[in-house]
Amino acid sequence: MWGGRSNGSFDSTIHFSLEILSLQKFSRRNGFTLVELLVVIAIIGILVGLLLPAVQAAREAARRMQCSNNLKQLGISLHNYHDTYKSFVPRKQGTGTCGSPRDNCNRLSGFIGLLPFMEQKPMYDQIMAGDGTRPPGGPEGWASWSVWDQAPEGLRCPSGAYSGTPDSTNNYMFSVGDQIDNNRDRTDVRGVFAYRRGARFADITDGTSNTIAMSEHQRGNFSRGTNSQPRIQMSIIGSVDPRTNPGACLQTHTNGIYNNVAEVKSRFGTRWTDGQTERVGFTTVIPPNGPSCHEGTDVNADAAHSVISPSSYHPGGVMSVFCDGSVRFISDTIDTGSLSSVAAWRGTGYDSGTSPFGVWGAMGSKNGGEIVTQ
Repeated sequence: MWGGRSNGSFDSTIHFSLEILSLQKFSRRNGFTLVELLVVIAIIGILVGLLLPAVQAAREAARRMQCSNNLKQLGISLHNYHDTYKSFVPRKQGTGTCGSPRDNCNRLSGFIGLLPFMEQKPMYDQIMAGDGTRPPGGPEGWASWSVWDQAPEGLRCPSGAYSGTPDSTNNYMFSVGDQIDNNRDRTDVRGVFAYRRGARFADITDGTSNTIAMSEHQRGNFSRGTNSQPRIQMSIIGSVDPRTNPGACLQTHTNGIYNNVAEVKSRFGTRWTDGQTERVGFTTVIPPNGPSCHEGTDVNADAAHSVISPSSYHPGGVMSVFCDGSVRFISDTIDTGSLSSVAAWRGTGYDSGTSPFGVWGAMGSKNGGEIVTQ
């Protein structure tokens, strides 16, 4: 009997031991070793590295599409304005002289006139009514007013770094064409949008599908300075007279940074309500995403004579809407003619005929008689 009990105990011990070994083997089969875990992490890292650029590209494609849609809507607004008033909206207009509490110094941008056609009629009515401190029509476009600090969302490119808090900035600009001389205050610019005057369809003899209306620009930040400033968001003043040699503007920077210039300022798109060219305008002289240059010596003043290149957050060029309402992408490498050999061409309203600035200049002139090919 003792031997039987001993054998049974021994058998039980063996059976229990085998169960433990089986569980240990099962546990080892269903776990990860450190090497296996590192391999899995490495594979995940590789997949993320491969997929992240594709995700970023997809997001940028969506933002670019939205930017294109914004310009498309602006093109529709321009046409609806023309249907109502028989001309395009002036780039800059308003009432009275500067310094009067009842006037706005003729400094309101064309965006104010477009508001009713941009589904912003309540804002337009508020501006036209004024308030206890501001006249009907609003104050100067540069003035401090709560309404001016509420730029419509459709005036911003989603690719730009925007905080989401309402402010006075915008990304879209009106074309003054290949006009260099006093594109700030002339009423007879070669482009579509002038001071107190917008072109009519009948004026655009080069064809609405060949003539650019609006494009985009990276927003400035109100700052001023000297060298070591990015050419796209800043403009220089004092170093170059663009009326006599616009090509010299291209020599003012190295690798996208200004060098050996007098002063720079950053006002592009800082006030959507101010109609000055350096805030809501551009020229078709220097190619897209190039530098911008103003004649003059006072960095605090709004320059009259300038070449202002449109710019964007999209690689390789800018989105633009034409006078027929179509939206196209204009490459940085578009033909600009011979920028350094036009010293006799001052870019005034009296310089009629073919633009010397190649295809890009031809797109800006409304009645130059050029044949545009891209």
